[in-house]
Amino acid sequence: MTGAASALGIPQSSMSRRIHALEETLRLPLLIRDGRTVRLTPSALSLAQLVRAPLHDIEMSIAQVTETADPDRGTVRFGFPLTMGSGAVPDMLAEFNLRHPGVRLQLKQAHGSALIEDLRTGGLDLAITIPPPADLEHTIVATQQINAVLPEDHRLANRACIELEELEGARFIANPTSYNLRQLTERWCRRAGYEPNIGIEITEFATIRELISRGLGVALLPHSDRRVKGIFEVPLMGEDHTRNIALTSATVTQTAVTQRLNDFILTRGLN
Repeated sequence: MTGAASALGIPQSSMSRRIHALEETLRLPLLIRDGRTVRLTPSALSLAQLVRAPLHDIEMSIAQVTETADPDRGTVRFGFPLTMGSGAVPDMLAEFNLRHPGVRLQLKQAHGSALIEDLRTGGLDLAITIPPPADLEHTIVATQQINAVLPEDHRLANRACIELEELEGARFIANPTSYNLRQLTERWCRRAGYEPNIGIEITEFATIRELISRGLGVALLPHSDRRVKGIFEVPLMGEDHTRNIALTSATVTQTAVTQRLNDFILTRGLN
């Protein structure tokens, strides 16, 4: 309560009265008081979640009006996946910074579901997401090829391409179950007729490649131009083993500076 009152610039007593008045209007309890501790009720949590998006839309509309005169000055909160911390995205951001030095970028790298949650709650203005979220504005900007990554001494490593069925019984190294690529790995293996034997779970693709180079297993991973000694990437035959990369917006209405970055990425691409 003290923190909320301070953020609004009002006395704590006024804060308490406003919440009480809102409870009276809604005919719902919003706070649970346990001694000196105050928590939100489930109804209050649901209400807060529902109003964040329209409030963020209003903020973006106001910011768009006030920043129209100078779209090359302002701040964009931009997110991208942990797996895209080298190569195309840093190159793109460096180029954007050279062209628009007046735009301040607040960058966040995170797991895909965390980026989408930040977009929904207003923590980010724009993000690269894999896969695209169905309930947010997005544009497909690239397609990611998924290959089998094998130790160099694996019996299939020197093949031009392989069937996923040929990896039945292999020890897989994969992301945790909440990750999109883990879900795709399990789905594709089931379609090939087996449950993948997940021997190691880890979040970072770079570490997965290092573990494969030491003979600890195989994996299905996005194609990488960066070679790691001791591994081979082998394309998969059969169904389309790809996933879409999207540029996703927090709101339909963007500030002028967010639109500037959005348009730059769409024009330049992630190659």
